[in-house]
Amino acid sequence: MRTGVYPGTFDPITRGHMDIIRRGAKLVDRLVIGVTTNPSKNPMFTIEERMEMVKRETADLVDGDIQVVSFDSLLMDFAEREHASVIIRGLRAVADFEYEYQMAGMNQQLNDRIETVFLMADVSLQPIASRLVKEIALYGGAIRKFVPPRVEAEVAARVVRIGRKGS
Repeated sequence: MRTGVYPGTFDPITRGHMDIIRRGAKLVDRLVIGVTTNPSKNPMFTIEERMEMVKRETADLVDGDIQVVSFDSLLMDFAEREHASVIIRGLRAVADFEYEYQMAGMNQQLNDRIETVFLMADVSLQPIASRLVKEIALYGGAIRKFVPPRVEAEVAARVVRIGRKGS
């Protein structure tokens, strides 16, 4: 059984993430979506909320066995614990490639038994980034094009709770 790991903060999960999940699930027998913390990011949602979002949004996907797991460790340690042979990463632009290329090289130095596979985001989804979705929402912009409907509602509710910028 080939297991792949798709790691991310998913704060919030976007249509771009969903595209990579759908396509990545076709490449492996079991896809583990690893929801993690990132010390350099200031999350809008708790890890528990993000886990619930990802589980809900992926529940109806039929391609392969998809599991959602949280982790707070080195990616390669997490991948090893999940018995993964592949790490799936989405690429949107050249800037992503530079960062991901460096990460893949470092990860290979940590564990050369696990390959990193890059999937290009669908052209229509390439500009989408969780960071930008949050920023648009905080300034009162529409995010419907970028996130699933329930996620849109959750982001809107959170913006109301924390206060919209520019008001």
